[in-house]
Amino acid sequence: MELQLRQSLNLKLQQQLVMTPQLQQAIRLLQLSRMELVDAINAELEQNPALEEELRPEKSSVEAEAKIQGEDPAQRKEAPESDRQNEVSGDSDNANDIDWQQWLEQYNSTAPSGGGIRRDAAEDLPNLEQTLSADETLQQHLEWQLNMLDVVEADREIALEIIGALNEQGFLVGARPTEDVAIRLGVSVDHVERVLSLVQGFEPVGIAARDLTECLLIQLRVMGNKNKLAEKMVRVYMTELEKRNFQAIAKAEEVELKVVGEALAIIQNLDPRPARNYGGQQGIYITPDIYVHKVGDEYVIVQNEDGLPMLRVSNYYKAALQNGMNGEAKSYVQDKLRSAQWLIRSIHQRQRTIYKVMESILKFQKDFFDKGIDHLKPLILRDVAEDIGMHESTISRVTSNKYVHTPRGIFELKYFFNSSIGRTDGEDVASAAVKNRIKHIIDSEPPKRPFSDQAIVGLLKKEDINIARRTVAKYREAMGILSSSKRRKIL
Repeated sequence: MELQLRQSLNLKLQQQLVMTPQLQQAIRLLQLSRMELVDAINAELEQNPALEEELRPEKSSVEAEAKIQGEDPAQRKEAPESDRQNEVSGDSDNANDIDWQQWLEQYNSTAPSGGGIRRDAAEDLPNLEQTLSADETLQQHLEWQLNMLDVVEADREIALEIIGALNEQGFLVGARPTEDVAIRLGVSVDHVERVLSLVQGFEPVGIAARDLTECLLIQLRVMGNKNKLAEKMVRVYMTELEKRNFQAIAKAEEVELKVVGEALAIIQNLDPRPARNYGGQQGIYITPDIYVHKVGDEYVIVQNEDGLPMLRVSNYYKAALQNGMNGEAKSYVQDKLRSAQWLIRSIHQRQRTIYKVMESILKFQKDFFDKGIDHLKPLILRDVAEDIGMHESTISRVTSNKYVHTPRGIFELKYFFNSSIGRTDGEDVASAAVKNRIKHIIDSEPPKRPFSDQAIVGLLKKEDINIARRTVAKYREAMGILSSSKRRKIL
């Protein structure tokens, strides 16, 4: 068998998606939250000398009109036609083919970072950093109280060790917590116990307890409780309390259920997590990306530009390029100018896309804005994507971590997308509306005989809503609502 070596040339035609730097940047900015966008802009301002932040100009009548219409006045007046028509796509200009001299003459350097409303902040207000103060931690609060007492150095050292050993909920945890402290400091367990009693007298009441039972007993002692049954229920019947088996407690103590209810009312006023206000998860502050205002019978969409820097290309770099440059310096300036242009254009595109998505959501969910959550309709990403001519992945990025301020409150854009629940009359209802209906049913249930999940299924069926019991349980748990056995009250 003879082997031969041959050379040949084969041509193959295929399509391939190329993620250009411009497209990558546009996608990255699109999925950023508002705070992340501000951080990204500030980082680019530091890294790119050709990009500058401009002071906000006085609003003109044209800008005021554009705000009501939800338009970007700067794009309307100043941005070149190519910028207004350009959408985020895989196409990008070749940097070597760009006539930078002509571009600098056409492109107005005062283009803002996005379209919509702008509110002038008072120039004489202090910086945000000057208005913030650090929250006091639990450890700092307890050490401050310790410093107010006249204690010997040995007790102070033990107290500081106890305070430092508390977990974020304020409990002294461990299999043998006092023994562990005694071993670490080389003192007796009795000495640690005496100091622990001192620390347990600090605010918040119930702090430094070794378990929930001790935490509640400390609070009962401090409040001067005279209800002996309440104390015994905490000491002996904690398991029954957790299961809300009040009949068993009444039978064991040979008292009426009403007496157990009176003791329970005292226990329910205690705090099982006394350190909840110290060092826990702080509130999340949300700044809306867009506003929906009701003007008469119509809804007006306005973008929120507060805190977003207005961007422009540096006049210095424009002049430097116009005065003639060559070699590496010219390449460097062109690269920075191109980067600045891409960033401004990508932010414009991000703002326009958010506006289009909100406009589509408003069209689909107008009944929600008019009548409330019970009229929220089933909606999926594909519906909005087809409506505005974009891909579902783009809609997904736009609706993640973006918030809208409406006359009915602040919502994440994803809130308006819901799966459908079937109805006997043929018209589907949104899952969020069903959750809201379940919550209303539970809120109005008899306290002594709360509705079971199966009973809720029956009540929903009377409203022509077909839903399984396990789905009711899933929705109830998602809303943080206990089961019927744990919602039962005896008073």
